[in-house]
Amino acid sequence: MTRPKKTTPPPVVEASRIREGLPFPLGATWDGLGVNFALFSANATKVELCIFDDTGEVELERIELPEYTDEIYHGYLPDAHPGLIYGYRVYGPYDPENGHRFNPNKLLIDPYAKQLVGELKWSEALFGYTIGHPDGDLSFDERDSAPFVPKSKVIDPAHTWGRDHRVSVPWDKTILYETHVRGISMRHPSVPENLRGTFAGLMVDDVLEHIRKLGVSSVELLPIHAFVNDQHLLHKGMTNYWGYNSIAFFAPDPRYLASGKIAEFKEMVAHLHEANLEVILDVVYNHTAEGNEQGPTLSMRGIDNASYYRLMPDDKRYYINDSGTGNTLDLSHPCVLQMVTDSLRYWATEMHVDGFRFDLATILGRYHDGFDERHSFLVACRQDPVLRQVKMIAEPWDCGPGGYQVGRFPPGWVEWNDKFRDTVRAFWKGDDGQLADFASRMTASGEMFNQRGRRPYASVNFVTAHDGFTLHDLVSYNDKHNEANDENNQDGSNNNLSWNHGVEGPTDDPEINALRHRQMRNFFATLLLAQGTPMIVAGDEFARTQHGNNNAYCQDSEIGWVNWDLSADGEALLKFVRRLIKLRMSYPILRRGRFLVGNYNEDIGVKDVTWLAPDGSEMTVEQWEDSHGRCLGMLMDGRAQETGIRRKGGDATLLLVVNAHHDIVNFRLPEVPEGSFWTCMVDTNQPAVRGQERFDFDSEYSVTGRSLLLFELQRDEEE
Repeated sequence: MTRPKKTTPPPVVEASRIREGLPFPLGATWDGLGVNFALFSANATKVELCIFDDTGEVELERIELPEYTDEIYHGYLPDAHPGLIYGYRVYGPYDPENGHRFNPNKLLIDPYAKQLVGELKWSEALFGYTIGHPDGDLSFDERDSAPFVPKSKVIDPAHTWGRDHRVSVPWDKTILYETHVRGISMRHPSVPENLRGTFAGLMVDDVLEHIRKLGVSSVELLPIHAFVNDQHLLHKGMTNYWGYNSIAFFAPDPRYLASGKIAEFKEMVAHLHEANLEVILDVVYNHTAEGNEQGPTLSMRGIDNASYYRLMPDDKRYYINDSGTGNTLDLSHPCVLQMVTDSLRYWATEMHVDGFRFDLATILGRYHDGFDERHSFLVACRQDPVLRQVKMIAEPWDCGPGGYQVGRFPPGWVEWNDKFRDTVRAFWKGDDGQLADFASRMTASGEMFNQRGRRPYASVNFVTAHDGFTLHDLVSYNDKHNEANDENNQDGSNNNLSWNHGVEGPTDDPEINALRHRQMRNFFATLLLAQGTPMIVAGDEFARTQHGNNNAYCQDSEIGWVNWDLSADGEALLKFVRRLIKLRMSYPILRRGRFLVGNYNEDIGVKDVTWLAPDGSEMTVEQWEDSHGRCLGMLMDGRAQETGIRRKGGDATLLLVVNAHHDIVNFRLPEVPEGSFWTCMVDTNQPAVRGQERFDFDSEYSVTGRSLLLFELQRDEEE
């Protein structure tokens, strides 16, 4: 960490140059003639606008914003234009014990900045207090932080979108593809070296063609908002690779801009839309990179700490830490709420983004006394004419009180369902007592989501995510291997529900490798044939590995990047996954808008789903409660009522059979009205099966140990 010298501030320019301007919109807004600057602060006493040269290195002048309206400082520069580089210095009390940490020696990023220039350079000058001082964060540091902090930049928002329009994929046809802007293109052979790891890299034809041919509908990008690399990671030669450390909610991270222009992001969106792919952003509005009371002063802390952050009610020197990262944004404050919703609208309207996945979303719905589905933020999203039309995905947990809220978000939201992940992993691992829970997961976890008119798609099902093992590693390692993170392998979850099938890591044993690949097919088939919204992690479709690392958050390296050098087994898995996705799209009964509940509909004489034991009979209570039960049939009747209108459906009737036993189970194929025989569409033990062989009613199918099958009911050829 460098120790900067005190700098002499530039002279304040004449007041006649600045005009009053308007308190809205917030941020720096070019109107074709000049730029209006507006900054919220309820507790500041003065705000200075600091203008820099084109390099962002030399501070040219400081201009006091002349007006203060409704807690907004504002002014207008008639001769300013896009490209102007600026920051703020905000004056007010430095009184940490009462929540105030104003320090005009610290140059601050505009929370509404649309673009940042320069990188954060860690220095003691970034901190509002003097590091090493006996009073700690109660001390006051007078060094200038401007040489070390990114600067804000005025933009021209004009962009020619041409024919671009929202893809607007219906939820029942949505398959999410979670990836990282940098990770997906860093090792792709078709991406030029200078474009790798950027938005431009993601729009290369071969990258888009792979995603399009896979059959997914929506690309969900890990955070792309400008973020900060943690100091301790840089010291170890690593970075905050995932980017869950935002500092500017309106600006794309400069590192992802090969061109240095934000139009590159818009061009990427247009290319994805042209390929009929939605763009979903993983967003982090629960905390910022400023950390706890010992963190740096980069933006909101110095603008109005007591308004932006949730502070301990009995000692406002300290922060409530529901995020686990040091601080928590206070979305119960109207201006903080406005900032977040303004940010969402900006990305949805100006940048044409199709939806958002909210990191630690429980925080966004928590008042001081706990989670409330009528929290101002959740209500604002539901009634906002823009936001209610885009996809809203919650990660419904955090580490705060009452943090686990799966199934409790209001209508209009869909939620990550970690119970699907855990149950499916445990079932295929062969754990006892999983059968009933597995059946619930296959029907979109209705016990949590089947309420208030919510649909099965409200359950976002996943077996893997960016956080945890890849699918390959899930079947190859019993334990995490995070040594590369330099944390003594103590980081990352220990509850992985993984199984190495006999050998830890890579092996030449053909039987173990065959079983591992069958298990990967089992996981994919379970995910893509279950009710709900499936999510796939980039690279899982061809068995990407992170070599046992289940917490690659700091691995901007070959550990975290997708390896596009596919093996023969990887190519075979990719082919299998593509076919599963086509099957899902071909059979509407696999993605119904109504929950399958197992009730007999007397009006049409049909039961939507019937659970079958291996002998073909309906499951009994005793069989459900048998902790050793590992084989089950799921009969989905295509004649079941499809909508609220009481009439028979016209879908195909399907039979899903799962066997998590280690050995063969003979399953008797049931007789079903209006059909004559079954054809096998999927057998994870025989991935080449295509539904050509006929299987009569009451015949027995030898279901291989640890495998999944899908049968389709066929009418008699004479009909």
